[in-house]
Amino acid sequence: MSASQDNKQLLHLVIGGELSSLDGVEFKDLSKVDIVGVYPNYAAAHAAWKAKAQATVDQAQTRYFVVHLHRLLDPSTSQH
Repeated sequence: MSASQDNKQLLHLVIGGELSSLDGVEFKDLSKVDIVGVYPNYAAAHAAWKAKAQATVDQAQTRYFVVHLHRLLDPSTSQH
């Protein structure tokens, strides 16, 4: 891969909040969804996700997710 491909922006969104049920991914109250941020690559998003997930480890119904925005914006991308 060239340097420009290595540095390609692959947007990721980190969100989380309390789920209605542990069996799904439906949030209990959409007005309380925590939009952590948008990150330029998976590594940065994973670090943010991990920090939030660890901070809420005692809240069983609270979950955080990494959403691969680049896959929604350009389905041809298959990297993290």
